[in-house]
Amino acid sequence: MATMIVAVVGASQPRPESLEKAEAVGRELAKRGCTLICGGLGGIMEAACRGAREAGGRTVGVLPGREPAEANRFVELPIVTGMGEARNLIIVLSADAVIAIDGGYGTLSEIAFALANQRPVVGLSTWKVASENFEDVPIYRTEDPVDAVEHAIRAAEGK
Repeated sequence: MATMIVAVVGASQPRPESLEKAEAVGRELAKRGCTLICGGLGGIMEAACRGAREAGGRTVGVLPGREPAEANRFVELPIVTGMGEARNLIIVLSADAVIAIDGGYGTLSEIAFALANQRPVVGLSTWKVASENFEDVPIYRTEDPVDAVEHAIRAAEGK
C-alpha cells in the first residue's frame, strides 16, 4: 500500500496554542508513517512540518507562488504552483484526509474542498460548519492532536 498522505491546513498567523497542536500533529503523523502535505508557508504549516521532520517524517509544501524558496525550512519537497489560494484544491485532492487547525478563509476553503471531494476532515480549534438544511456536516472535532491523527487515519482507511 502507498504511504498515506494527510493534509494539515490552518492559519498563517495562528494563536500560540494552535502552533503547539500543529507541531504535535506533525510529530504524530511522522510516527505513524504518514506523509504530511500542506501549503508550505508559515504558521500552522511550518509548525506541523517542524514536528513531522523532527520525528523523521516526510513533508510536502504546495506553494502559492513561483519560488521554491518561499517554503518554510521544514518542507522537504516544495511544489511551486503560481496559483495563489487556488493551490488549496491541489493540497486537498492530494490527501487521504485533512486536519484543519485554527485558520482563516483559506482554511475554510480547504475544509469545503475536502467535504465536496469526500475527504475526511478533522478539526482542532477551527471553523464550525453547518448546512442551511441543518444537516450534520461530517467534521470530526477534537482538541487532542493524537486523537486527530488517529481519527484522520481511520477515516481515510475506511473511505
